[in-house]
Amino acid sequence: MSGYRSFAYFYDQLTENISYKKRAEYFDSLIKLHGGRKNILLDLACGTGSLSEEFSRMGYDVIGIDSSEDMLNSAIEKKIGSGLNIQYLCQDMTELDMFGTIDVTICALDGINHLPDISAVKRTFERVSLFCEPEGLFIFDINTPHKHRDILGNNTFVYDMENVFCAWQNTYNGGDDNRVDMSLTFFERMESGLYERYEDGFSEIAFDENIIDELLIKSGLEIAAKYDYDSFDPPRADSEKLVYVTRKV
Repeated sequence: MSGYRSFAYFYDQLTENISYKKRAEYFDSLIKLHGGRKNILLDLACGTGSLSEEFSRMGYDVIGIDSSEDMLNSAIEKKIGSGLNIQYLCQDMTELDMFGTIDVTICALDGINHLPDISAVKRTFERVSLFCEPEGLFIFDINTPHKHRDILGNNTFVYDMENVFCAWQNTYNGGDDNRVDMSLTFFERMESGLYERYEDGFSEIAFDENIIDELLIKSGLEIAAKYDYDSFDPPRADSEKLVYVTRKV
């Protein structure tokens, strides 16, 4: 795939309907509920840094990592504008390498689903566990197989924004990983009135809940709770996303 170059450029416009402040408040509530420390917070797969900024405003000492330099460039621009004290590192989360232990790790907005295969998920959990403070928390959301199979599927989505038009085409490949290949075509309106075309693509995977549970436990991460997305309700059979709260044993 292309390494999220065009996707990074348009990412904030595609996600402008997301309230990052509310997302941060939700995760903060989970941290408090499960006895986490308000100290060093790692934003895993931080993207353009919108969530990192909100955590920093809440008083966390934030480190953001992402494997995309283009995403991080956007995050650093935001940091310069806000003046917040956030440290950004360009790292693949399967090779996470911190200077010390982390009190809370957050991975939001499908970060785990963007990993290429089950081995990468396993390595990520192991690296997070390695650098997690004893009794520290790892909280993440993850798309379910139901969402990939029945919602994303072989569907096309269109985003018609003020100066950008995006056609998003999914191809569902099934298999144990419920892989969905995503092809994006962007048209950006220029000052001349003409449109410039960009293309990007990536894949997302979604494993059965039992497989994720097993990998977490083998990595030394105890499952403290599972919730239906953006709530404190238990998961349902038709949940599109799950939120995991895990604790370093």
